Amino acid sequence: MNAVTFLSPVTEEIKLVEERMRMQADESHPDLRAALEHLLAAGGKRVRPTLGLLVGNSLGAPLEKLVTLGAAVELLHTATLVHDDLIDGALLRRGMPTLNARWSPPATVLTGDFLFARAAKLAAETDHLPLMKLFSETLATIVNGELTQMFTSRGLINRDNYYKRIYAKTASLFEMTSRAASMISPVDETTIESMRDFGYQIGMAFQIVDDILDFNGEQAAVGKPLGSDLLNGLVTLPAIYYAEANPNDPDVLSLPNGGWTNTENMTRLAENIRASNSSRQAMLEAEQHIERALAKLEFIDTCAERDALENLAKYIVDRKV
Repeated sequence: MNAVTFLSPVTEEIKLVEERMRMQADESHPDLRAALEHLLAAGGKRVRPTLGLLVGNSLGAPLEKLVTLGAAVELLHTATLVHDDLIDGALLRRGMPTLNARWSPPATVLTGDFLFARAAKLAAETDHLPLMKLFSETLATIVNGELTQMFTSRGLINRDNYYKRIYAKTASLFEMTSRAASMISPVDETTIESMRDFGYQIGMAFQIVDDILDFNGEQAAVGKPLGSDLLNGLVTLPAIYYAEANPNDPDVLSLPNGGWTNTENMTRLAENIRASNSSRQAMLEAEQHIERALAKLEFIDTCAERDALENLAKYIVDRKV
C-alpha cells in the first residue's frame, strides 16, 4: 500500500497546512525560524493532518478551519518529538540529525515550548471552544503518558499498562484529530463519536505496528537500533506475547528487576522475539483495530475521501517503516 493513495485527495491542502506551520515562526528569533525549517524539512508523511483533512472534507467542514486544525495538530506532534528526542538522547530521526544533535538541551527545550505555544494559538484560531479544551486535554494525556512510561513502566510486563501507554503516546492524538475535524463539521454527535473511534482504532494500530518494526523492521529505515525499546526497559506487545509464551526464559524473568540494563541479554531476548511468532500475533491485534476502524466509515457517504480513509487505515498495517 503506497502512501500516495491516501494523500492524493488532499495533496494541495497539505501544502496549505505546511505553509501555515512555517508562518508560525515569521516574527520570531532567526534561530527559531531555522529550527522550524529544519523540523519541517525532516518531513514525515503528515499522517495526522491528512487524517483531519480527509475526515473534515468528507463531512463538509470549512477548509480554512481544517487547515488551521491540521497545522495545530502537526505542530503539537512535532513539539512532542523535539522533547522526546532530547529525553531519549536520540541523534537521528527519519535519517536526519535531531534538533538536540545540533543544539544545546536548553535551546531544544525552549524550541519545543515555542512549538507547543504556537500549536495552542492555532487551535484557538478555529474559534471553537470545545476543540480548544480537547486539544489541551490531549496534550496533558500525552505528557502524563510519557511520565508514567518514565517512572513506572520500565521492565513491566503488563498488557493493561501497555495499552494505556500507547493510547497516551500515540492513539490520543489520532483520536483528537479525527474527533476535532468532525466537531467543526455540520454532523451529529453519533457521527462525531464514530469518527473519534476511527481515529482511536487507527492510532492504536499505528503504535502496535511501530513496536513490531522495532524488532522486525529494516534498521536503516527504522532509523534506530532494532530492539531499542527493550534496551530502554519498554516491554511492547511482541515482547509481551513472547513473555506469555516463555514465562521461564531467564531474560524475561530478569526484566522486572532491571534486566533491561544488560545490553547482551536484551540483544539475545530481541533476537528470540524476532525468531518467534510474537510479532505475527501482535500484528493480528493491529489488524483487528483496523477492522474496527473500517466499520466506522459506514457513517460517511461514498466519496474519494472515504476511499482514502480506508487506504490510510490499511496502509498503517502494511507499512515497513
